[in-house]
Amino acid sequence: MIEIKTKEELKKMRRAGEIVATVLAELEKHIKPGVKTLKLDEIAENIVRKMGGFPAFKGYKPHIYFPREFPATICTSINEEIVHGIPSNRILKEGDIISIDIGVRVDGFYADAAYTYPVGEITEEAKKLLEVTRNALFKAIAVVKDGIRVGDISYEIQEYAESNGFSVIRDFVGHGIGRNLHEEPQIPNFGVKGKGPQLKEGMVIAIEPMVSAGSYEVEILSDTWTAVTKDRSLSAHFEHTVAVTSDGGLILTTLEEDRA
Repeated sequence: MIEIKTKEELKKMRRAGEIVATVLAELEKHIKPGVKTLKLDEIAENIVRKMGGFPAFKGYKPHIYFPREFPATICTSINEEIVHGIPSNRILKEGDIISIDIGVRVDGFYADAAYTYPVGEITEEAKKLLEVTRNALFKAIAVVKDGIRVGDISYEIQEYAESNGFSVIRDFVGHGIGRNLHEEPQIPNFGVKGKGPQLKEGMVIAIEPMVSAGSYEVEILSDTWTAVTKDRSLSAHFEHTVAVTSDGGLILTTLEEDRA
């Protein structure tokens, strides 16, 4: 069942979203060659807790059969890593790209977002990949409103990414979000207009294009979390938590001044 959120519940999700946005904005200042991804995780957790939130990913285990809990506050996925990269002593290098994914819980409600950053100067291909993936997210958000189908969102992402020569990752999807980090419905990054569950005012979804410069095929590394492109091509990931309204999609994972 897809839950409809009340105005009070949406306020809690917006507060969680503001913490998410604050972390992503602050981390951008620290992403540079020579920085360890573990340091980024420490900065993120300090901000989340100082602002009264709880790190949603830390200790997260999708189901009882999953090998282990996620050990960190953020996911740090570098270059060919698509999602779920684990912060470590790995040092960022000039020319890398890094996706930071973070979820926060406030008063029992969640928000979730991701952004892919350049590390120093990156290649033209990497610049285009980041631009296209980010644009795909906002093209998808632009069609969100009461009454559309999930396939309308999925189509926008796939059509835009593929028309620019890239592939959409198919093994991982966006999702509903609210009292749980992952709820119904699933939001694939590929699909057909007019198909899938219908969205209604008050629903909240996390839209998250994951786009590859090569194949969409995926492998999971031995750490049991990190997903990489099978052909080791670059991958980018952008995400926002979005409330469905009669007027359109309302992004909850932005700072208040950015909504004006």
